[in-house]
Amino acid sequence: MVNFTKLLGGKPTVSVALEAVSKKRKSPLFISCNASSPLVVFNLTRRCNLACRHCYLESKNINYKNELSTPKIKKVIDSLAKIDIPVLLFSGGEPLVHKDILALIEYAKEKKIRVGLSTNGTLITKVLAKRLAKAGIDYVGVSIDGAKSLHDKFRKMKGAYDRAIKGIINAQEAGLKTGVRFTISKANAADLPSVLDLCIKEKIPRFCMYHLVYSGRGKSIANIDIDNKARRKVVDFLVHRALEYNKKKFDFEMLTVDNHADGIYIYNYLKKIKSQIAAQVLELLEFHGGCSAGSKVVDISPTGDVFACQFWQQEAMGNINNTDFSKIWLNKNDKSLCQLRSKSSYLLGKCGVCRYKSYCGGCRIRALVVHNDLWQEDPCCYLTKNEIK
Repeated sequence: MVNFTKLLGGKPTVSVALEAVSKKRKSPLFISCNASSPLVVFNLTRRCNLACRHCYLESKNINYKNELSTPKIKKVIDSLAKIDIPVLLFSGGEPLVHKDILALIEYAKEKKIRVGLSTNGTLITKVLAKRLAKAGIDYVGVSIDGAKSLHDKFRKMKGAYDRAIKGIINAQEAGLKTGVRFTISKANAADLPSVLDLCIKEKIPRFCMYHLVYSGRGKSIANIDIDNKARRKVVDFLVHRALEYNKKKFDFEMLTVDNHADGIYIYNYLKKIKSQIAAQVLELLEFHGGCSAGSKVVDISPTGDVFACQFWQQEAMGNINNTDFSKIWLNKNDKSLCQLRSKSSYLLGKCGVCRYKSYCGGCRIRALVVHNDLWQEDPCCYLTKNEIK
């Protein structure tokens, strides 16, 4: 995740972030495994009331076999609480179709875990929003793919847009912090400004633009991903929007996800204008270390498989049905996991020669799909040779 408004927000913001990261403590066990206590994406169910074109789980509105029982999920939450994870993100499929979603949120909150919800928003009625608030959910992220007709086309449901917007409004009226998620492609790039304007108009405090990852159905629409020339223009637009929002002192966060070259782009921009905070931004990017798959982020599937991230569905590190999560996460003998935590040593191509490879690392899933090599360069890096030397 690259937070544009914070990185471009001035010295106090960056200093506070650096101090917070610096104070984060790791146990000797975590240090020995070169790992952090991870943000956990928990796909509670593969079932979804929609069938979105870019879904990484290729979800449908059907019952799937062998999904984890509620008691088993609670047992996993117990394990996550013991290692003091920073965030537990309940996702799917559509997590709100899970019959015990409210009980699971309440259980995680009892364990002092910060809980987020990744949802399509169509099921958030006024009544459910109040129940979510009562359960203690900390954040609700809703996907909006562009203008009404385009969103409905992507979600394969007429009326999905109106229901999602109403879901956001219902959540906000119940006192919940909300955010919008937007996965960019050639199909909806022109709608990016209007979606940002929607956030400002409705006082939605957070916007996350996702770069497309070629996983699940996302692989089948890789051909409509924006090219790197357009990607650069989009990021430049976001930089200028972030500066505008900061200048107007909007209470608004704007982030991008799944392309850490965005952080390097911001650093180069600040260096170019001779900003005093450029060096601090680079230090903060170094702290975060770029792509977090297998190091600061992990995914648990509906059947209990543990993956390096939610898009990483081809090689499980283990399964929580037969092994405690902490043992899977701290397994020094897992070759793939160890490599991901030292990825700079394995990167090839443009990523391998980049001076910022330890700050970024590219997306390994896109590299695998395009080059058939996990360690090859990320095809979606838009930085020039001169910028990375």
